[in-house]
Amino acid sequence: MGKAVFLFDLDGVIFDTEGQYTDFWDGIGREYLGDPDLAAKLKGETIASSLLRCFPDDAVKREEVREKLYGFEAGMTFEYVPGAYEFLVYLKKYGYDTAVVTSSNRDKMAKVYKSRPEIQTLVTRIFTGEEFARSKPDPDCYLLGMEFFGASPDDTYIFEDSFNGLNAARASGGHVIALATTNARESVAPYADSVMDDFSNVADDLGRAFGLLLKKQ
Repeated sequence: MGKAVFLFDLDGVIFDTEGQYTDFWDGIGREYLGDPDLAAKLKGETIASSLLRCFPDDAVKREEVREKLYGFEAGMTFEYVPGAYEFLVYLKKYGYDTAVVTSSNRDKMAKVYKSRPEIQTLVTRIFTGEEFARSKPDPDCYLLGMEFFGASPDDTYIFEDSFNGLNAARASGGHVIALATTNARESVAPYADSVMDDFSNVADDLGRAFGLLLKKQ
């Protein structure tokens, strides 16, 4: 086996933002579609994929909701999931290859960089939704991450929280770690090799699940 590579989803994994997106998309569901539980169906998808799913035959509404989303994101807060920042610092210190693999687009990421500029220096690479052809739950994004680092699935550890993201991670063949930040542990457990509440005990969690020995932080 080669050196471990770590791939991270963004929302609900690095940043505790999924509650904010749930409020937004459930509001859109109520207003436009009569569906107050819309957010759960869309989590992990790219914006383009979500809009097309919601309004397949209405380009005007797609653009209207896109503009509402951009306005909403301008006021979002980006707080780290407990232990996420420290874990990224640790991985960088010890020379591990890391990437954020997000369905978010570059416009959204510009807002992230304004709020949390350090994220660009904490990871080796950030992949956005424009860089892969098919949205999660297809595995394209994680296969792209593996290809970029020349890593095999056996050497790749993927951290996800949404069902679409977990399905994408599983289909890529990598080791899948679910974060129980968005969905309950018992709900995500069938989709993952291991479940964590957050990154507070990540060294112990990965050691128990995969025998991946990391120094105590």
